Amino acid sequence: MTEVSSYTLVHESSSADQPSLQDLRFQLEKGNDPIKIEAMKRILVIMLNGDSLPFLLMHVIRFVMPSKNKALKKLLHFYWEICPKLNPDGKLKQEMILVCNAIRNDLQHPNEYIRGATLRFLSKLKEPELLDPLIPSVRACLEHRHAYVRKNAVFAIYSVYTLAEHLVPDAAELILGFLETESDTACKRNAFVVLSNIYVEGAVQYVQKNYDTISSLDELLQLAFIEFIRKDAGRNAANKARYLRLVFDLLEASSNTVVYEAATALTALTSNPVAIKAAAAKFIELSVKESDNNVKLIVLDRVDQLRVRNEGVLDDLTMEILRVLSSPDIDVRRKALDIALEMISSKNVQEVILLLKKELTKTLDQEYEKNNEYRHLLIHAIHLCAIKFAEVASSVVELLLDFITGFNSSSAVDVISFVKEVVEKFPDLRQPILSRLVSTLGDVRSGKVSRGVLWIVGEYASSEDDIKNSWKNIRSSIGELPILAAEQKLLELAHEDGSQHEAGLFESGEDSSNNKVNGASNKPSRKVLPDGTYATESALTSDSAAQAKLEAVKAASKPPLRQLILDGDYYLASTLSSTLTKLVLRFAKNSTDDKQKNLLRAEAMLILISILRVGQSQFAKAPIDEDSVDRIMSCIKSLSDLQQTELVDEVFLQDTHAAFRAMVVAEDSKRADKDRLEREKNAIQIDDSLGIRQLAKKSAVEGQDEFELDLSKATGSEAATADVSSKLSKVVQLTGFSDTVYAEAYVKVHQFDILLDVLLVNQTTETLQNLTVEFATLGDLKVVEKPTTQNLGPHAFYSVQAAVKVSSTDTGVIFGNIVYDGSSSTENNIVILNDVHVDIMDYIQPGSVTETQFRTMWTEFEWENKVNINSHGASYNKQTAWSATSKSTLKGYLDNLVKYTNMAVLTPENSLKGDCQFLSANLYARSVFGEDALANLSIEKEESGNIVGHIRIRSKGQGLALSLGDRIAAAQRQAK
Repeated sequence: MTEVSSYTLVHESSSADQPSLQDLRFQLEKGNDPIKIEAMKRILVIMLNGDSLPFLLMHVIRFVMPSKNKALKKLLHFYWEICPKLNPDGKLKQEMILVCNAIRNDLQHPNEYIRGATLRFLSKLKEPELLDPLIPSVRACLEHRHAYVRKNAVFAIYSVYTLAEHLVPDAAELILGFLETESDTACKRNAFVVLSNIYVEGAVQYVQKNYDTISSLDELLQLAFIEFIRKDAGRNAANKARYLRLVFDLLEASSNTVVYEAATALTALTSNPVAIKAAAAKFIELSVKESDNNVKLIVLDRVDQLRVRNEGVLDDLTMEILRVLSSPDIDVRRKALDIALEMISSKNVQEVILLLKKELTKTLDQEYEKNNEYRHLLIHAIHLCAIKFAEVASSVVELLLDFITGFNSSSAVDVISFVKEVVEKFPDLRQPILSRLVSTLGDVRSGKVSRGVLWIVGEYASSEDDIKNSWKNIRSSIGELPILAAEQKLLELAHEDGSQHEAGLFESGEDSSNNKVNGASNKPSRKVLPDGTYATESALTSDSAAQAKLEAVKAASKPPLRQLILDGDYYLASTLSSTLTKLVLRFAKNSTDDKQKNLLRAEAMLILISILRVGQSQFAKAPIDEDSVDRIMSCIKSLSDLQQTELVDEVFLQDTHAAFRAMVVAEDSKRADKDRLEREKNAIQIDDSLGIRQLAKKSAVEGQDEFELDLSKATGSEAATADVSSKLSKVVQLTGFSDTVYAEAYVKVHQFDILLDVLLVNQTTETLQNLTVEFATLGDLKVVEKPTTQNLGPHAFYSVQAAVKVSSTDTGVIFGNIVYDGSSSTENNIVILNDVHVDIMDYIQPGSVTETQFRTMWTEFEWENKVNINSHGASYNKQTAWSATSKSTLKGYLDNLVKYTNMAVLTPENSLKGDCQFLSANLYARSVFGEDALANLSIEKEESGNIVGHIRIRSKGQGLALSLGDRIAAAQRQAK
């Protein structure tokens, strides 16, 4: 049976006038060249869409083939490619003799373009009988004076040889001889590619003959050599050593493309550490040289793959990787830092820290793109260096504390979080770190940073000297006590200064009309000033003046802690009260000086009471909240109650420290688990089977070349092994069984595209003319490929495809209809299709961020969607989303929510252990479009077993927050 070729369908508008066969014949016979070109285009479109138009063959031969117009000859080549050339019995049509003669004339044409275009066309012919008479002309083209003809002649010979070897039995010797005498680089490249496919031994001989000059050859020829070496090295291991030397030489080529391919080939040929290191060095050099950020990321991915497969081999290149930080793109910098952090060892950690310090200094002096994000990456990198290598922890902390006052709030908070962990893990560093922290307290203007410093002081200041030094710096940062009395004193001084100033404005005996205010309460009154003169004032002027003086007192320069508390940061005030209480209790345990104990206790209580009073006064920008009042009052009671010392000590000095220690241990275990999983993923077990390439099947993955594996992934061949049931679950019924046209669609999601494979069934006994499936979209979707118009016979089946581009995770809907002609030319029949809803879960993936990052994004993101939860013990299953059960726990509800929304839980597992009536957890996910989705779940279980509460979803854009909220709400409705 003859194999039938398939071609691309070309859409032809149904509204356009369809020419009849007679019209096409007339245009070919009587028209000039432009008319014939348009006619040939129409003919090609009709033929590509399924109608072979056999009755036009002689008209094309008679009236188009003799033309000398180059555009018409190009269209004629397309026509010869797709027109039926064989009779039903499988023999060549008689008309093809004329065609063969015309092709031979074109192969001998004096114009090099016509010759070259005809040779390219021969590569697409599949009829040996048609090609046989043309072989002498093709061979003669190998000696043509123009390179364009010669390079196409080479591929024409190859095509004929692969189709019918007997037509060119000496193809290998012919190409080898051509390669020896040819001087044009493009022709030599084509000839070598052909030779490597039809005569491998000859290609090997040619490589060996030109071994010493390959490094100086043209880029195209070098790339052809590299591709051949990668393929032949697997077949002929004896030549691998020579190939390795050649590839090493090509690493020094001038072309970046050749260097990249040579480095890739080198890693495929050998796992020798020297070769791996040389290839990685070239990859890094390319990532520094190249200006395209996408190329940088691709090359860095290659380096990362080499690092994973060859653990420890690339550690010496850590500093080279960090050269990529010169790139302005934040994604490139992040990738480079991630790779470098995995390659740091005790040998190079000092150098890495110095370089990171320089980069950190640059973020203060220069304005980079996304400067704050880059600074956060550097702080995180320095943090990990210190945690991994204790010997640099001291210098790292000093480095970061040097910058803490110059950082913005978020970066300084990152530093404080890091210092907390270092102080806990390295007891020897506590005393110098405490001294540095308390000395910088007077320069810190951020409430979050001050809270962190105070917490560290309260937990780790243990000796008498540390406590006294800390107390002294905290006391100087608060200022004069009591706070309210000191502020009132400043206000009274401002009043006195104002009164003296008014004396110059209202002289004795003056009664200006501007100061008269109607009404008894505002009647001007006289006041005797200190110098004996009179001044006139009114209630209106005194109120405004008093308010201005109060604002002046508030705006006056004050110590940092005092200023923050007066600005309304009562969370800092409660942290300060807790810190002072811890310092007093710890000093009482360690010291024998009763007088000093009582002095500290009294001063602490004075500070706390001052905070309470000033928080309720006119000097604070906002009144103190009840939670802060309760917290401060509990500290005052703890300081005043001398009977319950043991219980107070346990609460303040042991429980909080134990909780933080547990958090640090949990973080360490999380990092260790991540490293362990990474090692296990790449580890080779002792009972793993050995892969012997010579004995392996060619279809086995282990024996495939990396290039072939990448190609199979790109072409989607892995999708062929997908589970049939998973495919069936994605079939959506578009019309009813009683409609004239039944339609269903298989929805396939591939990265940023949705492919609708629609099956159409004509359920009538009549042919449906000009049937078209029309799709439209709602949301950030765009139809980029529309189905073509077809005629559908009685009870016939037909498949069409439509491609939809997705640009965000916004809720998307695809809708449409089927249109076909009615009984009259002006009548259309329409079948409405069911809507296809885009499942956003195909675009959302679990992610992980730090608590600081989560809080920062939660504050910055504008859009929030709050979904109320009222579930009768709902639980998750694949068929019915959440279904009712009376035995569901809060933790179970959270687990089911994670499965249904594809989000990751950020709250540590230890914090979720145990059974309680309340549960609160943070969740995070990231879309493939780079959008962040944050969620906070707050639920409780009532006595009846119902789970109630809410989930708050936040994102930078509205679409993602609404889509996730709609999905959760829909699941609850379905369960009910």
